Amino acid sequence: MIPMIDLKTNYKSIKEELLIEIEEVLESSQFILGKKVSLFEQKLKDFLSVNNALTLASGTDALHFAIKTLGIKEGDEVITTPFTFFATAESIIYVGAKPVFVDIDGDTFNINTDLIEDKITDKTKAIIVVHLFGNPSEMDKIMDIAKRHNLKVIEDCAQSFGASYKGIKTGTFGDAGCFSFYPSKNLGAYGDGGLIVFRDSLIYDELKRLRNHGSLGGYIHESIGYNSRLDEIQAAVLLVKLKYIIKYNENRRACAFLYNGQLSNLDSIKVPYYSPDAYHVFHQYTIKSPKRDYIQKILKENEISSVVYYPIPLHLQKALTYLGYKEGDFPMAESVSKEVLSLPIYPELKSDDIIKICKVISQAL
Repeated sequence: MIPMIDLKTNYKSIKEELLIEIEEVLESSQFILGKKVSLFEQKLKDFLSVNNALTLASGTDALHFAIKTLGIKEGDEVITTPFTFFATAESIIYVGAKPVFVDIDGDTFNINTDLIEDKITDKTKAIIVVHLFGNPSEMDKIMDIAKRHNLKVIEDCAQSFGASYKGIKTGTFGDAGCFSFYPSKNLGAYGDGGLIVFRDSLIYDELKRLRNHGSLGGYIHESIGYNSRLDEIQAAVLLVKLKYIIKYNENRRACAFLYNGQLSNLDSIKVPYYSPDAYHVFHQYTIKSPKRDYIQKILKENEISSVVYYPIPLHLQKALTYLGYKEGDFPMAESVSKEVLSLPIYPELKSDDIIKICKVISQAL
């Protein structure tokens, strides 16, 4: 069986380092907002070249808190993509704002920057950019649009840790960058976790209060907050993994390039596209094919995993019917959702396994 991701092999490769870090946490008996969290936040600031970074309990909380602290509220509109994980829209709704969808580019799967301005109204307050599957969006165009229309920019980097556009890391262009440390992510914890990086240092204390029940400590609560703290053991795990993230991302890219070499000549397969300006970190390796369902069936018969991200675009999800969208509103997102298929990809994936996967696909076609 070839899995989508092999966390056990990764664990074995860094087991000794992990156990040392975790043992230090256990010996300290400081499990919440301790030294490991502080050190991890500093390491993240260094890695991303930012001045402000705060860890949270999840990537969803990072999006929610970014939207909230940037002053977006009930009645406001936030532009984003319909082809992404549900949390992107969900976070907008948490504050009472309305997600306004813009169709995607059929090659990159990211928001189509040429269509954004048509959706801007006097209620629009922000753009949430998703760097889907680890492929950076066209941030120069998005930042230009935001500047001309006085809009905030929030980057959903749940799948793009370490990716960059024109040499600048995703998450550091806009007013806030939001990351997830869910176990399957390029930089993954052994549980949930998240990160928010932000441009305005003045909101640092507000965010610290927000993650800790509205308190900076001492049982004094200046506002209503949430319980959204990355625990020490997860920080310990992530400190070890952060040392290897460049290697992990490079290995993912090597896997993707091998896939490309094996699949790009097949008429019914379109391999992932990314701009020459983008450093794609391949959280997912996602092909397109009108024969998607058949390919997935054959892969399953050969004990090869594959996943469809995402079978139903957000505007057609039952939970969002109240927004009033209908089938046909975003034709590219709808078309892509019927053709995408993500193949196994992770840093430890063997070349022989990639060749086997590609051979199965090629013979099926």
